[in-house]
Amino acid sequence: MSIQSQIQAKRDTLAPSMRRVADAILADPSLVLEETISELARKCATSETTIVRFCRTLGLAGYVQLRLALATEVGREGARRSPAATYGSDISAGSTLEEVVASIGFTENLGIEETINSLDIAELGRVVDAIDAAARISVYGVSASGWSAADLHRKLFRIGRVAYSFADGHDAVTSLGLMGAGDVAVGFSHRGTTAEVVRFLEAARERGVTAVAITNAADSPVAAAADLVLRTAVRESPFRSGAMASRTAQLLIVDCIFVAVAQRRMTETVDALRDTHDAVAQFRDN
Repeated sequence: MSIQSQIQAKRDTLAPSMRRVADAILADPSLVLEETISELARKCATSETTIVRFCRTLGLAGYVQLRLALATEVGREGARRSPAATYGSDISAGSTLEEVVASIGFTENLGIEETINSLDIAELGRVVDAIDAAARISVYGVSASGWSAADLHRKLFRIGRVAYSFADGHDAVTSLGLMGAGDVAVGFSHRGTTAEVVRFLEAARERGVTAVAITNAADSPVAAAADLVLRTAVRESPFRSGAMASRTAQLLIVDCIFVAVAQRRMTETVDALRDTHDAVAQFRDN
């Protein structure tokens, strides 16, 4: 995962002083390349010691290592990016349509690449094992993450798995009352702080249900509430280009789960897909 994506993922768990450093770097990574640690500390109204601690939360020894890592990262992304595209930054009111399209395309493509490169394959395997063996699967997300949850439900349901998706948090938690050991609950939350999803996963574990989190933030309440965690790697922007990239990364993981689960029982899967396809054939135009 890139340094900028690590900063984005950890931002909400940082102390206010370090969060100011994170926000400054995310807004303009070149600050680290152009300014000394003292200059950056003054700009962020904090101390050099805080910036060193910030670097260490990223697994770096200090400011020099942060500067080198960002220089490499910014240069690599700059070589790939079209002049109209920016990654992880906001789209302004004056952005041209060409800039909007280029920025969205670059953001989503790089988010997919980073998610693939940082995905824990062993953990993915454990999630697939749990879902494949489950008698019931309950999935839940709020707002944009709710669409990702609904997509996983739809895919699993179509190949004959007993899966449920809920738009209401109370209904999601209530569904767990009919579940137990061997079943699976999957919660989606990009930032990892959605209270309803945290409670859903906590309630699942209280029932002995395997709780799975799909989130961008490893050090988050949602991740802490889960038995298994699959991470996306997206730098979210305040504008919708960021929210769309996070959704795209979640759907990538949904597709990986679905295909891996479907692969376990190929004959049953093919039969189910054919039968469900034929069931709605009468509604299609000839």
